[in-house]
Amino acid sequence: MNILYIGDNNKSSTAFHRANSLSRLGHTVTHVNPREAFSLLTIKILDKASFYTGYFWVQNQICKWIDLKLIKRYSSNTFDLIWINSGEEFDSKSILRLDYFNCKKVLYQNDDPGSKRDFRRFDSLKRTMKYYDYAAVVREPNLREFADFGVKNVIRVYMSYDEEVHKPLRHRQIPTIFRSEIVFVGTWIRGEGRDKFLLDLIRAGLNISIWGSRWEKSPLWEDLKIAYKGGSLSGPDYVAAIQGADIAIGFLSHGNRDLHTRRSLEIPFIGGLLCAERTIEHERMYEEGIEAVFWRDSNECIEICKRLLSNKNLIKDIKYAGMKKVRAGAYGNQDICAKIINFIDLNKKYENK
Repeated sequence: MNILYIGDNNKSSTAFHRANSLSRLGHTVTHVNPREAFSLLTIKILDKASFYTGYFWVQNQICKWIDLKLIKRYSSNTFDLIWINSGEEFDSKSILRLDYFNCKKVLYQNDDPGSKRDFRRFDSLKRTMKYYDYAAVVREPNLREFADFGVKNVIRVYMSYDEEVHKPLRHRQIPTIFRSEIVFVGTWIRGEGRDKFLLDLIRAGLNISIWGSRWEKSPLWEDLKIAYKGGSLSGPDYVAAIQGADIAIGFLSHGNRDLHTRRSLEIPFIGGLLCAERTIEHERMYEEGIEAVFWRDSNECIEICKRLLSNKNLIKDIKYAGMKKVRAGAYGNQDICAKIINFIDLNKKYENK
């Protein structure tokens, strides 16, 4: 299949990894980045303003970008499918311009447009959903919401690790700086309580390593910075930090109505021990205490971590069982992309009858 893939092409982005996984499945992928349309958004304040106001004011630039980057370069029958990652940058006028290519459009949405966490970020997307033929979502409530927004066919998939990007390293390849007892790799998010939770662990005497962005904005920064190791990680550094830890904490974004996250799959695939909030979806994925460990609050997490750290053989057993389970569960990018393509093919066959 010849696919026009529209999404972030930063090499550390999940959109870039997903495009590569489609290529590994044998598809011909033309990957373009809609953010090229409004280079002014490299100015931080304008980027933030656009994020919180639904990208409505950049639509003229988006339309010009479609004309110059796509319509003038490719014939109308070039592509078999348009795959749009996130889709927040398009409104009705710009999305309809893509009808020039006379093929189906699928929206892959890893975020939660139905939540209120990101203010008006998805306003344009909500108005354009009726123009998509298919959508893939990663949260159960989005199935109904996307159908209500007008998407004709919606499939629910799980988040995913990447088979190549998250491949485990050899033990000797893990630098000393990434070796730890307990690690959290991720962003500080206002109102989510991640800072308070990790501070509880530190005050209980646990040895924590924190990697990620925006932690200096936390009101608890002065108490947390003793555990802070550095900014956001990607590629081999991210893998090394997870693989080099005895235990890897996995937080949810409650503002995004998460019941699992990419970390829920990436950590066990890499060979880490997933220690995350107990949810229905986590319990479906892993046998608690055997393939991963779960907690309801920081007090239970402290008890679990102390017990695990006193039994390194148990840590090894859970890491191995978790890795085995996630690899058998078809949670890789290639698995998820193949599932979406199969869903599209089945619907096309039904439509053609």
